[in-house]
Amino acid sequence: MRSLPRLGTSLALVAGALAALPVSAATAAPDATGVVISEAYLSGGSAGAAYTNKFVELYNPTSAPVDVTGWSLQYRSATGTGAGTNPVTLSGSVPARGHYLVAGGSNGTNGAALPTPDASGSINPSGTNGTLALVRTSGAVTLPTGSLTGSGSVVDLLGYGSSNTFETRAATPPTGNTDVRSLNRAADGRDTDDNATDFALSATITPANSAGGGTDPDPEPEPDPQDATIAEIQGTGDTTPLAGTVVTTTGVVTAAYPTGGFRGAFVQTAGTGGDVDLSTQRASDGVFVFGDALASGARVGDHVEVTGTAGEFNGQTQVSLASFRVLDEPAAAVKPATVAYPRTEAQRESLEGMLVAPQGDYTIADNYDTNYFGSLGLASGTTPLVAPTEVARPGSPEAAAQAADNAARAVTLDDGATTNFNSAANKGIPLPYLAAGTQVRVGAAVTFTEPVILDYRFDGWNFQPTEQLTAANADAVQPATFEQTRTSAPADVGGRVKIASFNVLNYFPTTGEDYAASAGTTCTYYTDRDGNKITVNRCADGSGPRGAADAANLARQEVKIVTAINALGADVVGLEEIENSVVFGQDRDAALATLTAALNEAAGSQVWDYVRSPAVLPPTADQDVIRLAFVYRKAKVSTVGASKVLVGSPAFANAREPLAQTFVPTGGTAADRFAVIVNHFKSKGSGDGDDADTGDGQGGSVASRNRQATALVEFAKQFSAEAGTDQLFLSGDFNSYSAEDPVQILKDAGYVDLESRYDADETYLFDGQVGSLDHVYASPAAAAKVTGLDVWNINSVEPIANEYSRFNYNATNLYDESPFRSSDHDPVVVGFGTVRPTPPAPTVRATARAFCIGPRAHVAVYAYNDGAGRLDNVRLTTPYGTTTRPGIAPRRAAYALFATGRRVVPAGQASVRTYAYNDGNPASRTYTLSYAGVSCR
Repeated sequence: MRSLPRLGTSLALVAGALAALPVSAATAAPDATGVVISEAYLSGGSAGAAYTNKFVELYNPTSAPVDVTGWSLQYRSATGTGAGTNPVTLSGSVPARGHYLVAGGSNGTNGAALPTPDASGSINPSGTNGTLALVRTSGAVTLPTGSLTGSGSVVDLLGYGSSNTFETRAATPPTGNTDVRSLNRAADGRDTDDNATDFALSATITPANSAGGGTDPDPEPEPDPQDATIAEIQGTGDTTPLAGTVVTTTGVVTAAYPTGGFRGAFVQTAGTGGDVDLSTQRASDGVFVFGDALASGARVGDHVEVTGTAGEFNGQTQVSLASFRVLDEPAAAVKPATVAYPRTEAQRESLEGMLVAPQGDYTIADNYDTNYFGSLGLASGTTPLVAPTEVARPGSPEAAAQAADNAARAVTLDDGATTNFNSAANKGIPLPYLAAGTQVRVGAAVTFTEPVILDYRFDGWNFQPTEQLTAANADAVQPATFEQTRTSAPADVGGRVKIASFNVLNYFPTTGEDYAASAGTTCTYYTDRDGNKITVNRCADGSGPRGAADAANLARQEVKIVTAINALGADVVGLEEIENSVVFGQDRDAALATLTAALNEAAGSQVWDYVRSPAVLPPTADQDVIRLAFVYRKAKVSTVGASKVLVGSPAFANAREPLAQTFVPTGGTAADRFAVIVNHFKSKGSGDGDDADTGDGQGGSVASRNRQATALVEFAKQFSAEAGTDQLFLSGDFNSYSAEDPVQILKDAGYVDLESRYDADETYLFDGQVGSLDHVYASPAAAAKVTGLDVWNINSVEPIANEYSRFNYNATNLYDESPFRSSDHDPVVVGFGTVRPTPPAPTVRATARAFCIGPRAHVAVYAYNDGAGRLDNVRLTTPYGTTTRPGIAPRRAAYALFATGRRVVPAGQASVRTYAYNDGNPASRTYTLSYAGVSCR
């Protein structure tokens, strides 16, 4: 999932110190009609650098020189919000179809000297994250954050890495100063107002100055076009073998995009498609033709002849149109290729640009970008993509296999456009795919109802509708429908008492406006499309709340949280990310009391109470602005003794200290007591030194989380002894997926991972992959009395557009007062206190089959859970190996593929053995499967 900054309000451009001028941005020039930033080299002087100095190269794609006297090149850091630093003033002109070289700072002495620059300065861009702006003024400018596109004073802009200012999307940056590639634009200077599309990393560094001149004003005539089929243009590799060649080809228009930014059409060889055999398909029969004339002048189904230059644009083969004509002679119809999504790059390349009717199962894997770019991440198959360290130990072959499986199954369902719906200019355009009353949730099945184009853009493979999808044409153009998967409550987990964990998404009754008024400071805010404040960005004094901007937004946030907690059915709820009111000079429990009152008001009586803070706490200066807390139903449980916070542990210097409380069920005895410790470990997003991200999939600060897990084990031991109970639960947001090191420390200490036992769904979505950061672990004594667990998927799988923080961000306002997207983490609920009845024997639909992959035989075993309950320890066995899966949820499947290493395998038998868990006494069933032999050549 791309983690994009939320957009703020437009600011002002300061021209020198004399006048304030409005900022406006570069106009997209897909037809190459204006000066652009063509190359940015950011690692000058570093180890391995080609040149000693950093540079930015400009390009003039027009047929006349462009005077840049008085212009400047400016740089701002990725997180900066002020004016650019050290503007480099330009003079002279950029030749027609020529370059202009601006030299900057250096990281060292490595590399050769640059060609004589046209302008030089002390501009020193970061090698990985930042913003470069070409501006029609010499004074430093203050750019707004977010996507900056339009026309006027900013001629062109390049945001890269984590920059908070960019055109539509930031470009992919080098990985560091020793990654000495440069950011390069296409040679023809095309500008689509999308940095991620327009710039690609290249190891070929080519600084060019104006002395190199431009093109001859009287160039030699273009060579005669070469006749070529589309398959010949595509070739059998990942780039066209005819790059730079003017070609003429014919085909049928299968998709056209006169609007939305694609500015072209797909053309496919007549009569191709249909029942395509991917084992023999080598070259694609479809190609993208870039050109407004074809996009607007031809209709889908037209038989056309096109002439243009073959080439690659950001990984996709295309023909840049010179001319076209609609042919009179009839053409055999193009049929959609009826294929499952190819798992290999080579097979996808063989379909690039073709019309396809996707076969097999598809699942929504990511809906984060739908709010930004109108796209949905999909996974082929019946399950979403899973974070590798959710299912396998970091750095293990199994984790690598999961990552490979994710890559093989991922594809984007796009909207046929480059629109950034989160830019100020586009928030009035209704989002595609998302509509009030329609669920578009991760994990939901996708059913294709119309054919799509398989193309490559935005650094990935996409299914494109055959024209730009809009809210107005969705009934005719939208190519897929989605399973509706919401549930009104968690599954019944049984038990005498229900214990839950709930992350309340920075619930701050102290709003930004409240704090600014009381502290005598100012705060900035994320705003809606009308400029109204929604959530706090930052406050000038460096402190302040993290939640709602004002009372109206707090009410929108609060009603969703309250509705969710009341519907959760839990008796004890551990809370994470609630305001620590002592930081704002109030009673430490003030925010907690406010939430409890809201819960009771919605429930209609005094159902809830909250656990008071203990007397012994860390110094206020050492406490975080968010804290941990408990609310509980007074009729179901009572507290025993005071709560306790872990005080004085260096392990929690950068995280929230755990909070512990002992409870007893109403009418219970001392033997029924149980304790809960709620946690919120250090996040994955940062860390240096021993906390640096090592690349093993666990993110940053894993060393801190390991220390916190170790300290928690000791704290739990002490508190359990003080509480007089060995029935103990560790709950909360551990910021660790289920197979990561901090979790393993808890397991090694004897705690039972209840989510794994019950094969629960995941609680979080990041980067298009699901995983559980929120867990409940039980001591062996507590685990023996656990009756069930459910993750209620009300938050992580929902589009962010449903969140209170996106109220009125788009013309389609998807906010409502339901519990859905009340947070970004899903709540977990556990039943505790009775023994479950013996489950029925599991019901499984199982098959086995032998088949060929190339010259080698393979045997596959497939098991589908037909029952209503979860299955545990599913063992898939063939003569060629055994695979064990931890479990299968209802209506989900387990699959295993076994390589035999042989060309010929005889008929044989496989088996599937599975359990329905019942406190150590599982009901089991074994299925014996037969399969036919196969001979491979």
